[in-house]
Amino acid sequence: MTEEPGTEWHRAMRALSALMVDPGGLGGMVLRARVGPVRQRFEQALGRLPLPQHRIHPGLDDTSLFGGLNVASSLSVGHLVRHTGIAEQPAALILPMAERTPPDLAARLSQVLDRKQGHALILLDEGAEPEEAAPPPLVERLAFYADLSSLRAGDLPMSLPAPADLDAARAGLASVHVDPEMMTRLVVLAMQFGIHSLRAPLLALRCARALAALDRATCIRQEHLQSAAELVFPSRALTLPDQSDEEDTDPPDAADPEPPIEEDTPTGQDSDSPRDLPDEMLIANVTACLPPDVLARLANRAAASRAPAANSSGAGNRRIGNRRGRPLPSRPGRADGRSRIDLIATLRAAAPWQMLRRAADPGARKLIILPGDIRLKRFEDHSDRLVIFGVDASGSAALARMGEAKGAVELLLAQAYAKRDQVALVAFRGDSAEVLLPPTRSLVQAKRRLSALPGGGGTPLAAGLRAMFDLSIAGRRAGLSPCLAILTDGRGNIAFDGTADRAQARLDTQTESQRLSTQRLPAVVIDTAARPGPDSAALATWLSAQYLPLPRADARRISVAADAALGG
Repeated sequence: MTEEPGTEWHRAMRALSALMVDPGGLGGMVLRARVGPVRQRFEQALGRLPLPQHRIHPGLDDTSLFGGLNVASSLSVGHLVRHTGIAEQPAALILPMAERTPPDLAARLSQVLDRKQGHALILLDEGAEPEEAAPPPLVERLAFYADLSSLRAGDLPMSLPAPADLDAARAGLASVHVDPEMMTRLVVLAMQFGIHSLRAPLLALRCARALAALDRATCIRQEHLQSAAELVFPSRALTLPDQSDEEDTDPPDAADPEPPIEEDTPTGQDSDSPRDLPDEMLIANVTACLPPDVLARLANRAAASRAPAANSSGAGNRRIGNRRGRPLPSRPGRADGRSRIDLIATLRAAAPWQMLRRAADPGARKLIILPGDIRLKRFEDHSDRLVIFGVDASGSAALARMGEAKGAVELLLAQAYAKRDQVALVAFRGDSAEVLLPPTRSLVQAKRRLSALPGGGGTPLAAGLRAMFDLSIAGRRAGLSPCLAILTDGRGNIAFDGTADRAQARLDTQTESQRLSTQRLPAVVIDTAARPGPDSAALATWLSAQYLPLPRADARRISVAADAALGG
């Protein structure tokens, strides 16, 4: 179903109105929109929330969030001084760049919301790709999700209740009557869309109460239940409801066509109970609010599983940290609960100023340390390096160079234990490429795979580059630092479709090379042809790689040259 222009904006305003009535109960909302007039307009509306607002960032530390010991102030005054965190009092926490939130901060913010102290969290998701999204544990705890990325600046009405109406709604929220059957219907409706978390129906019920309070109603009516389901469930849907099951299943009240009238109906309760709204209509309304590609986005997000990061110190990219690795010179900083204080460096920084500080404060202690004296420890850690070998196993290269390629890989693997390197091998021949050796340090496994390396056939160079590209992406997701070593004569003659077309094969090779060069990986092209020609040099240019013509090099010279060219 195609929505009219502005429908998503009105739905976002409706959700924000409910959030203004019950911010602590609804938890907050996710807004997916890039920086621009539309998001600026929405952020202006956030000023109506009845909570003090704090703008936080993905690098927020524990001390700023929860409070804790203020080390610098404690050292200055001589007794413990506690720092007050922004989460100690109910507040609206606004987090820009929510798609960059690290897992540890997501866990801490989830803990803040689970305490039920009245906090509201607004996640401003600025992701450009479907996989760039706010952390799912946080999104699950927030009632609403609004995607305004497709809207353009224009006449976007604020359409929010007046301040007096919001105050009256907050005052009457506790008196809104809830029918026990509502929760059952919401739970069944959530199951229809594959939503298995009970947070969704609970948040939908709180949303319906807030909407009823805005309408000065004493009970939740059918339009409130419908609006709450439309606001809460679509972003959480994992599947579409099976309409065939609904046709075969009798409604719960089929045996009793005329429901009995409850005598204990509270005074002032509206006559149009939510049970008057058929479940099929609720399902249809929620389905109509689903974005066209929401199920595809969820499937892609689930498929893109994150591999665990490597935890050893290798020879790959440098990573500056404060926990482990090779020590670096300490730097001035603020003790935030995550960094480690360099005590010796701190005392050295404070020592030259002690006489002046005692003169300015004669009654002070013998040692006066100010916040500017604090020095923090730093360490340099290296991620594992992944050397991806692309070996031309075609008929033009297999007989002459296959033995040297196998020997070079074995020599590099023999050094892998000391350097923490991993090696992978891609062979391309015939009409396709094959990953013969996944990333490994096992020399026994490598020799077994290399001994069965076949040769002969055409040169599908583009297919080999694509396989190396896929391996490099997987290696980066695993926390490795990929680099490429390609042994070929550069004379590709097999296109992607498997046809023997040199012109198309060259075009495909150029396209894949330029795509691979966007990863900015260290790379070397080793020309193994008996007479080095321009093909391998052009390949190196497309890859932004080093070009090494080694027509008569043995295995040891190839391994040494590749290791030196890749910065080993």
